[in-house]
Amino acid sequence: MQTDIDPRNLIGRKAFDRNGTRIGTVDEVYLDDATGAPEWAAIRTGLFSRDAFVPLEPSEVIAESLHVPFERSLIKDAPDFGVGRHLSPEQELQLYHHYGLDVAPPPPFPDRDFGRLATKEDPTLKGRGERRDL
Repeated sequence: MQTDIDPRNLIGRKAFDRNGTRIGTVDEVYLDDATGAPEWAAIRTGLFSRDAFVPLEPSEVIAESLHVPFERSLIKDAPDFGVGRHLSPEQELQLYHHYGLDVAPPPPFPDRDFGRLATKEDPTLKGRGERRDL
């Protein structure tokens, strides 16, 4: 998403899907806890409908409207967590998964020997009366 726009200016803008079909109006913007950058928009999908969360990355603002690169049906089927509350990390992962934007798992630790296992046969423990079975 464009980083030069104030997230408060997104509220009230019309939102459109990848085909140019109107989804609804941006109701709320959720910021990333760590960076403070806009991360999710809650879009009111109709007069008596719920708000649907959409990721602001890779969405973009074009001609005073939010354009979301997903189908309207996918947006309407997004998990419903209600608005006005903080999104938990688990809820965010569910949303990323729903949109096919799964966050990659962290890289594995290098395959190194970080230490040795202390056992009864550990020569450094002999004579101390200690036992360290892990």
